[in-house]
Amino acid sequence: MVDLHVHSNKSDGTLSPSELVAYAVEKGLTAFALTDHDTTEGLKEAMETAASFVKAGKQIEVIPGIEFSTEYEGRDVHILGLYIDYRNPAFQKHLQKFVDSRIERNRKMCYKLREEGGIEITYEKLLAENPDAVITRAHYARYLLDHGYIKSLSEAFDRYIGDHCKYFIPREKVTPVQAVQLILEAGGIPILAHPILYHMSEPKLKELTMELKEAGLVGIEAIYSTYNSREERQIRTLAKECDLCISGGSDFHGDAKPGLDLGTGYGRLYVPEEVLENLKKYTT
Repeated sequence: MVDLHVHSNKSDGTLSPSELVAYAVEKGLTAFALTDHDTTEGLKEAMETAASFVKAGKQIEVIPGIEFSTEYEGRDVHILGLYIDYRNPAFQKHLQKFVDSRIERNRKMCYKLREEGGIEITYEKLLAENPDAVITRAHYARYLLDHGYIKSLSEAFDRYIGDHCKYFIPREKVTPVQAVQLILEAGGIPILAHPILYHMSEPKLKELTMELKEAGLVGIEAIYSTYNSREERQIRTLAKECDLCISGGSDFHGDAKPGLDLGTGYGRLYVPEEVLENLKKYTT
């Protein structure tokens, strides 16, 4: 069993990269992809930890990955990159641009929440409570909950940081095609993540998928924690029509997504090793 979509506390998960590796071994996974949002900060730690487990006779592979947040016609669309050369200088230069853009957005959001919303928050306080993490809206939600401004994480998105809330500020994003190209340039395998979550019509989703296929897309996430059987069949059919490999993953975030477990999602997820073997054919 493998899991090709996993997050650590280097973005918005709650387990460290080393803890993730240990948990994957405990769960009996043979491989997982660490795909933090717009960052590769956890990969070195995860891969070094995996190497120590392998040396001790435990079979585990950490696939170096990333999840790009992109924008397509006003929608958030996520592109996974598997087997990226995360040390590639040009790739890291692009990532730094995303980091700089996110920092500027976060400073502006903290200002609005403080000056207009009456919330005692600064970017520095957010960083202090989430050291080494890429600050996302999940961190804002946790901050608001921990400091007593809300009673649930969902309330944060309803009242303060959802797309249509007055305190939310969108950040600059690349297009899905640009993300595919960046992943290819880093020697990686680009995957369209959880397409069902974009709530597109089937023709529109196929249009996007074909556009990305022309740019070099290799796979599509057909096995995912929240899919029902009809949705999985839909994406498997789309993969076949567009001549794409299928991929699958839990989108594990630790305690940030209660009830969703590594490898098994909400209990029904299963990604066989053959899915990874098919994707490996496209490694450079």
